Amino acid sequence: MKESNSLTVGDLMVEELHTIDGLATVADAMALMKRHQVSSLVINRRSEDDELGLVVVADIARGVIADNRAPERVNVYEIMSKPLLTLREDMLAKYAVRMLVRFELSRAVVVDHDRKPIGMVTLRDLIMGYAAD
Repeated sequence: MKESNSLTVGDLMVEELHTIDGLATVADAMALMKRHQVSSLVINRRSEDDELGLVVVADIARGVIADNRAPERVNVYEIMSKPLLTLREDMLAKYAVRMLVRFELSRAVVVDHDRKPIGMVTLRDLIMGYAAD
């Protein structure tokens, strides 16, 4: 493993991303999250000029369940975060930690140099990357 001062976001990210369309219902998103045992989904871009979005379980709790709304009647785009913070795969992990802390976020989508999403990294992933084996 690399030394902690040279770890990059790409070294620590999870490559498996689960995506959904913004027009899908929250019920669809919940089913996809449950099936893949994840707590967030990336919302696809509608065009090259569009930005990625993200829906996390806290969005569902706050925007649907707590408001007593029916998940089958709410679209993902109504509760998602957009635009979202993206991190380049070659960014040093220490700078990624600073960004997530500064914006009070727990995760970010990792993109390549063409802005294509290639993974997800959480604050936990970044911090545990510093832990010695």
